[in-house]
Amino acid sequence: MTTEWYLDFVDTSHRPSSDELVALFRVEPAPGISMPEAVGRVASESSIGTWTKLTTMTPEKRRLMAKAFSIKKPWVKIAYPAELFEAGNMPQVLSSIAGNIFGMKAIKNLRLEDVSFPPALVESFPGPQFGISGIRKIFGVERPLTVSVPKPKVGMTSEEHAQAGYEAWSGGLDILKDDENLSSQTFNQFERRARLSFKMRDKAEKETGEKKSYLINVTAETKEMLRRARLVKSLGGEYVMVDILTTGWAAVQTLREECEQLGLAIHAHRAFHAAFTRNPKHGMSMRVVAKIARLQGVDQLHVGTVVGKLESPKEEVLALKEVLTSDKINGTAGTLPQDWRGIKQVFPVSSGGLHPGLVPQVIKLLGRDILIQIGGGIWGHPDGGRAGARALRQAIEATLDGIPLSEYAETHQELRRALETWGYIRPK
Repeated sequence: MTTEWYLDFVDTSHRPSSDELVALFRVEPAPGISMPEAVGRVASESSIGTWTKLTTMTPEKRRLMAKAFSIKKPWVKIAYPAELFEAGNMPQVLSSIAGNIFGMKAIKNLRLEDVSFPPALVESFPGPQFGISGIRKIFGVERPLTVSVPKPKVGMTSEEHAQAGYEAWSGGLDILKDDENLSSQTFNQFERRARLSFKMRDKAEKETGEKKSYLINVTAETKEMLRRARLVKSLGGEYVMVDILTTGWAAVQTLREECEQLGLAIHAHRAFHAAFTRNPKHGMSMRVVAKIARLQGVDQLHVGTVVGKLESPKEEVLALKEVLTSDKINGTAGTLPQDWRGIKQVFPVSSGGLHPGLVPQVIKLLGRDILIQIGGGIWGHPDGGRAGARALRQAIEATLDGIPLSEYAETHQELRRALETWGYIRPK
């Protein structure tokens, strides 16, 4: 009887309406469970069903049943009526389509691969305040922007951190960035680091004549996070940085609202994502994370490098760039369409094991609308961080001018030294 009930949630004749949310799952049933039953269980548990038929179920309530309408093993598409979701409430949306289903015993593996959000739900979220065009206006340049985290990423004092920032800024770096695990430790407290770093930022701006900025990590309990954002604004900052996944979507939404009032952009770090995105058979894809982040309103998000130290296949990196920068996605056999309804673009960030020798490959892959973030590839430069920043800028200049790095390095010492140190290796 329970199997029959689960099969009520399977309807291959259903054609989703434009106002329904559609989710693409990869489904692998547990031994002894048929594919239709497994799919029905997912649709049931993620909408109005449970393990048995209900005496309280009425025809009106049945109208809210999710419907698995496409089954092409292992891929399944499930449509959800719009009434199941609260507008502007991402935690509730995810509790529905990505809640209990991952723990069901009838499912061996389950992965939420993609989501197509309907127009009304898209329009209930703010999207980026600045987006690519707004960030471009802050800096006034059309080349790829440069970012670096002082290394070691934790352990520096506030004074050391600020001095490192000054060296990199004065060497040509656009943006200094905290790493994901630096917040307000005893050896480098947030407020002291902020005050010292912004003073050094101002000094570097005056000396170079270039706009500089600082992505300081405000990640904390929500009220403290908002207090830190207000401090950043008072010190003349343009950004805050937040670990969106460890902080949580509700906190990101609250921060986005505060930053709207403060006029601050949001740099999103995706720390923790691989805990549920790396396994291709189970969990949730980074594609879904990127879509949610864009709806929630971050202005910048890490997408990977292909050539760096972290797991980031070329197909995934390019797909993430499309998710963040397209106006409309048509969808393919393995993805879903998405109309962004005017939601602004998110600036992709390429990071993780980069150095100047890899810059041409990153730009060839991702184009000019990219933030190139290099940590060890600046701070491991044999002549220090200032020289490392110069080498990065020189690598970008050479690439945009169509000059091989080896040729450009003949007249640019910092780039030459970087190539002598790392060449064109891809870190592992």
